[in-house]
Amino acid sequence: MSELPWVEWEEDGASRRARWRSEAGVAPPRHLRAARDTLSADAAYRLASEGHALVWRSDFHNARQLLQAMGRRAERKPRKAAPRPATPTEAFHLHRQAQGQRARILGRLLIPLEGDYSIDLPRAPDVRQACTEAWGPADGEPSLVALRELLGLVGAHEWRKKGVEIAALGPAPPPRIHPHYGVFSPVRGEYLDLIAKAPLPSTELAFDIGTGTGVIAAVLARRGVRRVQATDLDPRALACAADNLARLGLADRVELVRADLFPPGRAPLVICNPPWLPARPSAPLERAIYDEDSRMLRGFLAGLRDHLAPGGEGWLVISDLAEHLGLRAPGELTSLIEAAGLHVVARADIRPRHPKAFDPADPLHSARAREVTSLWRLAARE
Repeated sequence: MSELPWVEWEEDGASRRARWRSEAGVAPPRHLRAARDTLSADAAYRLASEGHALVWRSDFHNARQLLQAMGRRAERKPRKAAPRPATPTEAFHLHRQAQGQRARILGRLLIPLEGDYSIDLPRAPDVRQACTEAWGPADGEPSLVALRELLGLVGAHEWRKKGVEIAALGPAPPPRIHPHYGVFSPVRGEYLDLIAKAPLPSTELAFDIGTGTGVIAAVLARRGVRRVQATDLDPRALACAADNLARLGLADRVELVRADLFPPGRAPLVICNPPWLPARPSAPLERAIYDEDSRMLRGFLAGLRDHLAPGGEGWLVISDLAEHLGLRAPGELTSLIEAAGLHVVARADIRPRHPKAFDPADPLHSARAREVTSLWRLAARE
C-alpha cells in the first residue's frame, strides 16, 4: 500500500492524529468525532449520513452491535415505495447505487488501531495477525479503519485458515483452497466442474490467465497437465497462489508469472476466467467481479490466437449474467470471438448453485434465475 494519509481530530480537548486505512480507496474523512456507548443507533446513523466519521472509544462488541443497528436503518424501506425498475439493467444500477450508499454510511464507524495493530478497547479481539496478512508488518503508527472493513479483514483471515473445499481437486474429503485477503474466493465451484470434465487438448503445457488463488492451475495439474504457467498482476494473488500450490504439493508443476494476461510463448491450452460483469469496480476488491469495458475479456480473446500452439484450444469460462442484466448485448460475445479469428469447438454449460440464484428477494433474482455458466472451447480459425 502507498504512503497512508494522516487524519486529525479534536477529542476531550486534545488534538489526535492517526493514519487513514481504506482498502476501498475511500478518501480520508474530514469530520471526525469520538463516539461512545451513550450514542444511540439513531443518532449514529444520522451523524454518519451527514458525513461525520465516528471514532469508537467504548466496548468493541457494542461497536459491532451499533454497526448492525445502523445496517438495519440503512435497509429500511422508504415510506413512499419507489417504482419498480423497468429493466434488469435499471435494477442492477439501482442495486449498486444502494450498496454504495449503504457502504459509505456504515464505513463511517471507525476503530482506532495502535501502532502494532492491537485495539485498546474493552473486549476487543486480537486482530494483529489478520492485519499483518492483509497490510504487511505494522509500522508503529496509530491508524483508523472502518469497523466494517476490519470485520471483513478478520473474516478473510478465518477463510484463509480453514479454506474452501474444492471437489474438482480430488475425492472426498476434497482438498481445500485458502484464499488470502483481497483475492477472490472460489466459493462458486460450478465453473470448476466444467474445467475438471472438459477434454484436454494436451497434457504438456497450459497457460492459466489471471490465476487468483491458483485454483484453476491446481485443477489442471491434478488432471495431469505436466506444466502450467499461471499469470496475474496482483502481488496478493501471486502470493496466495504460491501458498495454495505449495499446500497441494503442486509447486513444482506450476510456474507463477507476474504478467498482464499472457506469458511469453504459446501453449496447447490457454484458459481464462475473467470477471463476469462489464462494469466499473467501485473498490479494488471488486476487480475480480467487475471488468470495466470488458477489458480482460477483450484482451484475452484478442491475444489468444497469437498464444495458441498449432491445434491448441483456448478455454473461456464466463457466465451470461451480463446478458440477462443488459450489460452485454446478445451475440456480442460471439462477435468478439469471430473478430479475434477464433471459432467455437464446443461449449459446456452449467447452472449456478449459489443461494442467490434461488432467492426471490434478491433484487437481481430475475436475471440470476436464468444465469448459465459456460466453458467455451475456442480454436484458431483457418
